[in-house]
Formats: sequence, C-alpha cells, structure tokens
Amino acid sequence: MVTRQRVVVGAHYGWRDWLVQRITAVVMTLYTLFFLALLLWHGGLDASAWQRTFGSGFFRLATFLFMVALLWHAWVGVRNILMDYVKPVTIRLSLEVAVIAVLIAYAGWTIRLLWGVV
Repeated sequence: MVTRQRVVVGAHYGWRDWLVQRITAVVMTLYTLFFLALLLWHGGLDASAWQRTFGSGFFRLATFLFMVALLWHAWVGVRNILMDYVKPVTIRLSLEVAVIAVLIAYAGWTIRLLWGVV
C-alpha cells in the first residue's frame, strides 16, 4: 500500500489576501476619484483651499482611511512576494519585520501630518 503525504507549502492566505487586495483597491480608487472630483470642482487647489480641505474632519478621516488601505495593500503584496521568492526563513523574517517597521512609521507620519500630533 502506498501512502501519500500532503506537503503543505506557505501560509495559504490566498482567499483572504485576494479579498483584502480587492477591498483596499476599491477604497483607494474611491478616495482618488473623490479627490479628483474635488480638484475639478474647485478648478485646482491653492494653498488656502488646501488648508480648508484638510481642515475638515471628514476629509482627514477619509485620507487616513486611504492611507490605512494603502499600507495594508502594500503589506499583503510585499509579504506575498517575500513568501514566494525569499526562501531562507531568517532572511524572510528579517525583511518582513523591516517592512512592518516602515509601514508603522508611515502610519505614524500620516497621523502626525493629518492631526498635528507630535
């Protein structure tokens, strides 16, 4: 009798990653369209219009949600690339930790820019 063992490779995030990539892409697209409509409506943004726009709590929140979607989208993409192409576990883990650190720094920078938190 021949028994076959199933070899499990990778973390199998497939469905969840696919869904996250699509949802974050939709969020980013909607924000971009909203921002372009704002530019067209005002005929561009000068410094005072830019300050008024980002003075709105709604627009700050929308921008923050865009950035969260962008960072999550980036994380899923980079993690999948690292899982596919970087085979030594220690190197892959080190790169993943570095990417997470950079993405967290970007999130903090976004908060600081939007709400002036020092």
